[in-house]
Amino acid sequence: MSHEIDTRLAAQGISLPTPASPAANYVAFVIEGGLLTISGQLPMEGGAIAVKGRLGAGVALEDGQRAARLCAINILAQAQAALGDLGRIRRCVRLGGFVASTPDFTDQHKVINGASDLIAGILGDVGKHARAAVGVASLPLDAAVEVEALFAIG
Repeated sequence: MSHEIDTRLAAQGISLPTPASPAANYVAFVIEGGLLTISGQLPMEGGAIAVKGRLGAGVALEDGQRAARLCAINILAQAQAALGDLGRIRRCVRLGGFVASTPDFTDQHKVINGASDLIAGILGDVGKHARAAVGVASLPLDAAVEVEALFAIG
């Protein structure tokens, strides 16, 4: 399975970055009882937040989807650091997506599709997951999107 994942990453031109270190009093991931929980990941690219602001107030839907995709890439980077081999993932159980948005913006689900599509595309059938997509007033460092993940592992 690991070879298939590597092939899918390469086909999409994705090289997993060095995972970001926690910015406060928490850990990047926890492994417990066959589950890997990845703390919320921001749309980091090249060491900086790539998409800032709020959907519905200057950030376009496509930019929000790009931000969610970057969050998913960073989730996979954290999973690689935690497991040493993405092939150990048995199932993506859940993604939780947070979208900084105005009160009248109601397409959070479309934004988080950027993360869902990437996870399912890279992990295949085991990447199909349950999900939440929630609008929030703001996120750390003015990020437009944050995504957390829960994986079953072997």
